[in-house]
Amino acid sequence: MMIDERIEIDPKKMGGKPVIKGTRIPVYLILELLANGWSFEEILESYPQLTKEDILAAIRYASMILKEEQYVEVSG
Repeated sequence: MMIDERIEIDPKKMGGKPVIKGTRIPVYLILELLANGWSFEEILESYPQLTKEDILAAIRYASMILKEEQYVEVSG
């Protein structure tokens, strides 16, 4: 399933986690690297198969998922 032209979900890749199309690099890895202070340049040096547009697509994907997330109150 294509989520974005750069993000795909395939049950045969990474257990169905969203990845950058044509790679086995999961979106969550890119987000974790950014959250840990890595610059775009550092990510691109460590993962030369990625592009700046791939990193931006990962951020867009996370934003899309969070935008659709709904709060459900659970009473105990």
